Amino acid sequence: MQISFENPDKVNGLLTITVEENDFKDDVEKTLKDYRKRANVPGFRPGQVPMGMIKRQFGTQVKVDVINKLLGENLDKYITDNKINMLGQPLPHEGQAPVDLEKAAPYTFQFDIAVAPEFEAKLSGRDKVAYYDIKVDDDLIDKQVDMFASRAGSYAKADVYDPEQRDVLKGDLRELDANGNTLEGGITLSDESLMPVYFDDEAEKEKFANAKPGDIITFNPTAAYKGKDTSIAALLKCDRDKVGEHKGDFTFQVTEVSRFVKHEVNAELWEGIYGKDSGIKDEKGFREAIAKGLAEQLKGDSDFKFLQDVRAHVLKKIGKVQYPDELLKRILLANNSKNLKTEEDKKKFIDNNYAGSLETLTWDLAKNQLAEAQKIKVDTPDIKEAAAEMARMQFAQYGMTNIPDEYVAKYAEELLKKPETVQQMADRALDTKLTAALKDVVKLDHKEISLDDFNKMLEEGNK
Repeated sequence: MQISFENPDKVNGLLTITVEENDFKDDVEKTLKDYRKRANVPGFRPGQVPMGMIKRQFGTQVKVDVINKLLGENLDKYITDNKINMLGQPLPHEGQAPVDLEKAAPYTFQFDIAVAPEFEAKLSGRDKVAYYDIKVDDDLIDKQVDMFASRAGSYAKADVYDPEQRDVLKGDLRELDANGNTLEGGITLSDESLMPVYFDDEAEKEKFANAKPGDIITFNPTAAYKGKDTSIAALLKCDRDKVGEHKGDFTFQVTEVSRFVKHEVNAELWEGIYGKDSGIKDEKGFREAIAKGLAEQLKGDSDFKFLQDVRAHVLKKIGKVQYPDELLKRILLANNSKNLKTEEDKKKFIDNNYAGSLETLTWDLAKNQLAEAQKIKVDTPDIKEAAAEMARMQFAQYGMTNIPDEYVAKYAEELLKKPETVQQMADRALDTKLTAALKDVVKLDHKEISLDDFNKMLEEGNK
């Protein structure tokens, strides 16, 4: 076997593999012998089928499979051994003449290889990058206290319905006939929940003003929801296609007014969030714990923005990079071929995605250089920790901040059962390590900012 590699412009590579008969002959013969042992052909005992018949039936396909395997293994080995920084995957050379494997060897195969361009990504103390310190002020802490109190809240009985409190009415719903009597065979529901505040019609809402247990209110669901089948069907517990059969009035006899009450800010609340061993003794300590958690959470947001700004800074320093554009477009189309049926689909896809993919690719290459310069490596423990941190963040979204480590580890283990998640966590781990390292490399331009202004800045940057 002979392998050669041409790369005249440094980015468009052509790899040529010439396969001789001796490269595949023994493997083909061995495979055919195995076929013969297992072949079940009428008129012949197992293992006694003539080899000529086996070759006629399976010879060409076996030869194709063996040569394909041989090509794949040697192509990968050559690229690895010669440290070719390949982008994407090899593609058959556009100028490759069809190879007729029915003819005798040698066979020549050519592959187009997209090679990563050479550029230098370096940072030092002379590089100044903004770092936004998000303020944890009383207003932010108040909002967090209110969120915790709301999550731990519960419903209590109230005397009179108040739409401003988002009260829920419970009672019995009955369909009426044209004379205002209960409709025989009509819809009758007991212990139904109703929130008139979400009605679309103001007049229907007003019918429930100051409602209290024992009141019987006549209203029209079709008018209340302005004919929205989905909402009406949900209220009447019927199929959407049956809604048109129930356009008349209904009565609702109120049995209970239920009002959501936030949890009192007390020991029960903070112990439910941080645990009894948290050391929190009073509301001041509770607010301090919240402030500490917010600071840690917002530090992650600040780090995220910092790495975004590092990316913009590095890409600007690198400038324009020469890529094998036509080859990369072919690779991009090949990776998305299932969704691109027509030439117009392909053109639109390239127009919408190619430029952005190049920027991402340049940053990925640059990021790897920066990580190598800082001697950063991502190992299995880093990936597990990234998954655990993701799990903690997901639990925290529901106010669950005192989850035992074994539960976090178990949840993280479940996340990592998906291969795509493993790669995502590896990327997160790399970003975390690189961010920490680069904060000690570049000159940080600290800027204090409120959370609202910080979020507005991110929104503007994403437009």
